[in-house]
Amino acid sequence: MNDASTTEKAAGTGAPVPAAIVAVTSWLLAAAAVVVFVAARPGLDSNQLFFLVDVVGAAVYGTVAGVVLARRVHPVPILLGVASIGVGTAALSYSWTELASVRPELPLGFIAPLQNTAWIPGTLALFLVVPWLIRDQATDTVTRIGVVTGTAVTMWFFWARTYTEIQDIWFVGPVVAAGFATAGHVAWRWRRGPVDERAGMGWLALGSALMAAAYIPLAVPGVPWMLTPLLHLATQAFYPVAILAVVLRQRLWGLDLAVSRAALAGSLAAVLAAGYVVVAVAVSLILPTDNSVVAQAVAATAVALAVQPVRSSLTHRVHRLVYGDGADPARAVRILGRHFAGAESPEVLLGELAAGIGAALRLESVAVRRGNEVIARWGEPSGPVEEVPLRDGALAVTAPPGETLGTRSRGALSELASVIEAGLVVLRSAEELETARRRLTDARLEERRTIRRELHDGLGPSLAGVRLGLQGARNLIDTDSAAAGDLVDELLRELDRQVDGVRELSRDLLPPVLDELGLTPALSELAANHARGGFHVELDADIPADMAEPLAVAAYGIASEAILNARRHSGAGGCRVRIAGDGNVLALDIFDEGTGLGSDTRAGVGTQSMRERARGAGGTLRIDSGEYRGTVVRARLPWCGR
Repeated sequence: MNDASTTEKAAGTGAPVPAAIVAVTSWLLAAAAVVVFVAARPGLDSNQLFFLVDVVGAAVYGTVAGVVLARRVHPVPILLGVASIGVGTAALSYSWTELASVRPELPLGFIAPLQNTAWIPGTLALFLVVPWLIRDQATDTVTRIGVVTGTAVTMWFFWARTYTEIQDIWFVGPVVAAGFATAGHVAWRWRRGPVDERAGMGWLALGSALMAAAYIPLAVPGVPWMLTPLLHLATQAFYPVAILAVVLRQRLWGLDLAVSRAALAGSLAAVLAAGYVVVAVAVSLILPTDNSVVAQAVAATAVALAVQPVRSSLTHRVHRLVYGDGADPARAVRILGRHFAGAESPEVLLGELAAGIGAALRLESVAVRRGNEVIARWGEPSGPVEEVPLRDGALAVTAPPGETLGTRSRGALSELASVIEAGLVVLRSAEELETARRRLTDARLEERRTIRRELHDGLGPSLAGVRLGLQGARNLIDTDSAAAGDLVDELLRELDRQVDGVRELSRDLLPPVLDELGLTPALSELAANHARGGFHVELDADIPADMAEPLAVAAYGIASEAILNARRHSGAGGCRVRIAGDGNVLALDIFDEGTGLGSDTRAGVGTQSMRERARGAGGTLRIDSGEYRGTVVRARLPWCGR
């Protein structure tokens, strides 16, 4: 929802004093009706169940009207207030009439007819008019037609039932038809309306349909006397919850209240209980019990068999409605697990998992955080954030507007967090793989730079010089053959040096002896080559024979570069190489007793190459000053056997 509409929603003002008057009046009417009813002590009949419906309606609708009206003046809370006061007045009228029947001295006058008329305008407007008005946008033509039709049907029902003797079907039928038409339009808004206006509309569509269906028995002769009031009692317990679900989840008219999901589930549980009673009464009325114990047992068994499947099915649907797939965490995990096979990347995977959890648990927003970085987000939070800690971060969620997370939702969230942790592991593995790939690319690039430098700075100029020398020898052949011969001999010696240089470069990159005999002989050959140049290398090697080739190549590259750095920069006459493996870590140390590290020493190409080789093997490398003097290169590489 955009900022403009949000601002428009928040701009409304409430009427706290009238709201309090409506709520208090409704509760006083309900309480007074109960007190008078108890004093009258009437016998059991259907009217008493309708009386119970009116008492419940006065208390529930009065509370809802007061809550909404205190925050926004709107036709919806006003109609809710009219309904609550109307049914409260009808309840008090009925109980007063019952009391007057046992105490003839009490006046009746205009009070007695109110039990049949006071409830009509507000109660019918609840499901014939209110659903059309629950919106934040301007009304369109269809909405205006719906409001006019609902109002006309309400007025027709009131006049026909109060002042005529026509059959019930002629004034009940239009109510049922208009009620189902209203429920159908709400259902259409739920499925096809603007996305930001769909939240909670499924509840309102169901509530409107139930309210309309509750009036069908009034026009059907022969219906058991308890069925009609019980249906009204069940729908009256559910419908205000449906209204609040829309108002609060969409934050209509600037309302922002927190409603516990447990409270919603409890309200629906009351509907289930009423439904249970309805089925039980219907079955007991249909089955003849007489006074036979066997007949009564058959009736009780029939009731249990009829009610239990209904109760189980409705309970499951209620949990799915309130908690989403979180009502069955195992099912939710299976659904989320399907994302692992089809995700294009770990980032996309985490986004899909966050969206899956949000949809499964009916949340407002879900964010996956690693450290201080949000790496996946679904929805936009607008309320208090609750977090579930993960191994490498946290899962932050917000409940839909007007709701709070219950114990069941928190438990399901904790179980589903393991799926997010698996996604984070996939992401971390992908990042490590990408890092290793970049390091390998960098190492290859550095080796190519080394080869290019040796060819460009060494072999290339030397070959160019040999060519010039040969040209000079050719010019001297006719005039000074002896000088030409000496020049050719010098050129041959230069070619021999370049051939040796190429061989040394080849050996430094990957000496043949490393492939054929292993790391220790390769290091021995390296030490011998440096010794011929006047730089003494002392080798102390204790390496198991089953070292893998990648580890041997990395260790040789580090040792070769460290020895070359010591030869070029330390000023010492030699160095010591100590290498040993214990089955877990390969330890490689190169010591020299030269000038050591200066304060202005900067890492060069050789140092970077050593670090890259160590990281590429999954290890570490440190370069420190020696204990007394010189430099120490320490590499620790994870052991990797064949």
